[in-house]
Amino acid sequence: MALTILGLSGALTHDPSAALYIDGKLVAAAEEERFVRDKHAKNRMPYEAARFCLDFAGIKPKDVDLVAIPFAPISIAEKARWHYAKRYWYAPDRGLDAIFAGNRRYYRYKRRIEWCLQQLGFDLKKVEIVPVEHHLAHASSAYHCSGFTEKTAIMGIDGKGEYATTFFGWGENGKIHKIKEFYDPDSLGGLYGALTEYLGFEMLDGEYKVMGMAPYGDAEKYDFSRLAKFENGELVINTDYANVIGFRRYKEKGKGYYFSPKLIDWLGPKREGDIADDPYIHYAASMQKLFEDLALQMMDYYLGDILRETGKLAFAGGGALNVKLNQKIIARPEVKELFVQPASGDSGTAVGAASYVSEARGVPVEKMEHVYLGPSYTNEDVIAACARHPAQPQWRKLENGVTAVPQRIAKILADGNPVAWFQGRMEFGPRALGGRSILGCPSAPGVADRINEQIKFRERWRPFCPSMLDRVGPQMLQTDHPAPFMTFTFEVAEEWKTRVPEVVHEDGTARAQVLKREYNPRYYDLMVELEKLTGNGVALNTSLNRRGEPMICSPTDALNMFYGSDLEYLIMEDILVVKPGVQLEAGAAEASLG
Repeated sequence: MALTILGLSGALTHDPSAALYIDGKLVAAAEEERFVRDKHAKNRMPYEAARFCLDFAGIKPKDVDLVAIPFAPISIAEKARWHYAKRYWYAPDRGLDAIFAGNRRYYRYKRRIEWCLQQLGFDLKKVEIVPVEHHLAHASSAYHCSGFTEKTAIMGIDGKGEYATTFFGWGENGKIHKIKEFYDPDSLGGLYGALTEYLGFEMLDGEYKVMGMAPYGDAEKYDFSRLAKFENGELVINTDYANVIGFRRYKEKGKGYYFSPKLIDWLGPKREGDIADDPYIHYAASMQKLFEDLALQMMDYYLGDILRETGKLAFAGGGALNVKLNQKIIARPEVKELFVQPASGDSGTAVGAASYVSEARGVPVEKMEHVYLGPSYTNEDVIAACARHPAQPQWRKLENGVTAVPQRIAKILADGNPVAWFQGRMEFGPRALGGRSILGCPSAPGVADRINEQIKFRERWRPFCPSMLDRVGPQMLQTDHPAPFMTFTFEVAEEWKTRVPEVVHEDGTARAQVLKREYNPRYYDLMVELEKLTGNGVALNTSLNRRGEPMICSPTDALNMFYGSDLEYLIMEDILVVKPGVQLEAGAAEASLG
């Protein structure tokens, strides 16, 4: 049966996105932030993202059978709203609101979705809007996209959805079964977010910075166990310190935080600035350790039997982007394979809601093999963008069959230069995977510092990730575990730590992408050429953006970023753009300069 489903996220006022399934195939998916150039696109609806999906598929609103949304009404008969009211007893206005008007956010979101659909040309009388519980959407995005056919353990950890914060269940024969949910304020993701704020970063954006800071600290220096405990199958966050609302919040310069003044009394003033120093590095390490310990305890308690039976685990929610936790999960003897949804955060719930509804309507969805699901641009598009750009870019078309771009760019990289790499369809999710990347040669000394300081303008202690050929992965990472999406860290083999030092983190690990050629042939071929020149089939890879900005979408975005940083080389499809004064040897392999 033909079935076209548009998934639209944005329920929690951040990370709106759209995903389009046609007959079980994920045809297109994109985050709104990329089009509107506003990171996390807070308080927006996924209008541009949805329009892109429809245009890419060549369909009209009337061709869409269902719109799936990852947020649903929660019955007063269930525990969720009562739990919230009881745990937030000190803020009676919030508690009473949860009991008497607990689905207000859902109805507000649905109205905004309807408005968005009308702007796109949908007839609301003719389209069915299907709500999916937030954590079921996360669960579906992991389980249904994993390709696992055996009974599969499912875990979801994030800040919160409607009320739920954590999900444990299993999937079998396409059906998802709940085992246990925890509810706000008992949220491990929320606790990590509160400490992220205390450590001077934005919640929903800085958690990976805390994770990157943690290896510089000593988790044994401070005991964070008072913040949360897991006992008798229940997770309890200490709301004297974190996940607080109302008057309990610590306030500074008119802003309220998710931690209390009591946390400041215990740990000292909140961190300011970019320096990762004592004691904050130790706090980051202690928070990371607490997060890992509790997550693993909960996983053992609720999913241990299923994992011992089949060894398959599907994981989503913002907590699934904690690559250090994922490394610990993979190390468990009972875990044979972990699938982490690459867009694990709320943007991925557009895929989750749509996949859940597709399966429920009898149309199974395909395994997610890659995330190249966004827009692509032709050489003509790129040249037109150069012609319009006020910097009047100097460009050259590389023409020498399929090898011209990989060969030329590999040489530029091997000479120690970073390159902005813009090829094919834009990635869906937070990781650059060779579609919109800044690349470096991981054996070139100092290239990581240069990209951090002069190009990305970000904290110098932030690590860079390696992309590598599929035949290099097992040698460098000492495992055959699939790693297509940079969702795991691995211990790097001793020999490779000296071969590619620019992509090995402080603790000897790397968050890796192991690439099969079929999913991104040009990027793969670039690493083959790099291997010929340096002996290593590995590229340093970071997202094509500057600090605080969303990843680049269009050629114009790429040019704006290029001229706003110290990058000297930008390759978009076959068009090489260089800064004034950068010498390029002429050759028969190129067309004339623009």
